[in-house]
Amino acid sequence: MKELPFEIKLTYTIAMIVMIFFIGFIIFIILMYNKKQLLYIKEKQLQESEYQNQLLQKELEKQKSIEKERERISHDMHDDLGAGISAIKLQAEFLKQKAEDEDLKTDINELLKTSEEMNISMREMLWSLHSENDTIQSFVDYSKIYAEGFLKKTELELKFVNDVKSSVLPIPTELRRNMFLCLKESLNNAYKYSGGDQLEISFRLNDGLFIMKIADNGKGFRKENVCGNGLRNMERRMKESCGSFEIISGEKGTSVYCKISV
Repeated sequence: MKELPFEIKLTYTIAMIVMIFFIGFIIFIILMYNKKQLLYIKEKQLQESEYQNQLLQKELEKQKSIEKERERISHDMHDDLGAGISAIKLQAEFLKQKAEDEDLKTDINELLKTSEEMNISMREMLWSLHSENDTIQSFVDYSKIYAEGFLKKTELELKFVNDVKSSVLPIPTELRRNMFLCLKESLNNAYKYSGGDQLEISFRLNDGLFIMKIADNGKGFRKENVCGNGLRNMERRMKESCGSFEIISGEKGTSVYCKISV
């Protein structure tokens, strides 16, 4: 085979070198572009992260401000309303000692009863406002204290079951308030209508589900025969809290279940 002329070999060699250089240049440009894009993406992510941190910081500052305001309100209520209610009770007791008319004594007793109810309501509001109580364990502890105080002058025997095991899981103030109102309503219904002599309050925490159960051993009832707003209010409160409400009633008593995800 005839050998190619030197000029053609040289031209071919130069063309190959230029092509290799050109391909290398293109690869270099692509690598630099990708590197630049990576740097841009990282910078953008960093900026977004800084922005998210700023938003988080603002949210934390907002929450601290809200908690501080809650603390201020609770202290003001305790100092002002608490002192006022105590003064009313003291004055009523003084008038009761001086009163001789039985009708007047009856009215004073009603005043004392009202002032005591106001004092209990104020303590409940102070408890709900205090940010340190925004845990499941705090809710369970306060529920026990309230139930024991409510039932101590009744014939209902209280059994309290706590399977939460000292949980410090947070529970929002509004949700805590709604569950407590459901507890109050259930206790009131059991006392007024159940006709039983035993009441069990239990709390369980199972796979992220917090369950409150109030059960009595009374006569039970038919839901269709209930005309009051109590049950509807409890169901509404739990629905507003993204929870569930269930009531089971029969010959062996009534059980109320309030469940929320935590």
